[in-house]
Amino acid sequence: EAGVRLAQARLGAAQAARDNASLQLSYTRVTAPVSGVVSRKQVEVGQLVQAGQPLLTIVSDTGVWVTANFKETQLHDLRVGQDVDLEIDAYGGVSAKGKVESVSAATGAKFALLPPDNATGNFTKVVQRVPVRIRVTGGLGAERPLRPGMSVVAHVATR
Repeated sequence: EAGVRLAQARLGAAQAARDNASLQLSYTRVTAPVSGVVSRKQVEVGQLVQAGQPLLTIVSDTGVWVTANFKETQLHDLRVGQDVDLEIDAYGGVSAKGKVESVSAATGAKFALLPPDNATGNFTKVVQRVPVRIRVTGGLGAERPLRPGMSVVAHVATR
């Protein structure tokens, strides 16, 4: 009888160790916050990582958009929802369609690492650029993906 109790105690300890190992293994599962394609891998299999450490860079495969920096003098007739023709340089000027999704509340200079503040007091008027987000709505198939950083020329019909 003592042998049976000892065996049951060992079995319970082994099951607890198994459950703990299973729990620890579940902590190693890494899931992406969005669907997409891995564009950069910063770690290798078996490498020790820490919480908060960047492991991968993922480019989302949904919601493709263009940020076009329009001159402030071009904004007077620009409205959210307007149709946009996009020429993609990488594909020899192939055209895509888009819609104005938003117009930034500030110029690009306000978001720059080194804003062009005039500390000398001399004033030179320079036309500022305003970021406009354009959602791509069509014209590009899977064989012509719009990748981050590609050059695009945006034409907005304002009349």
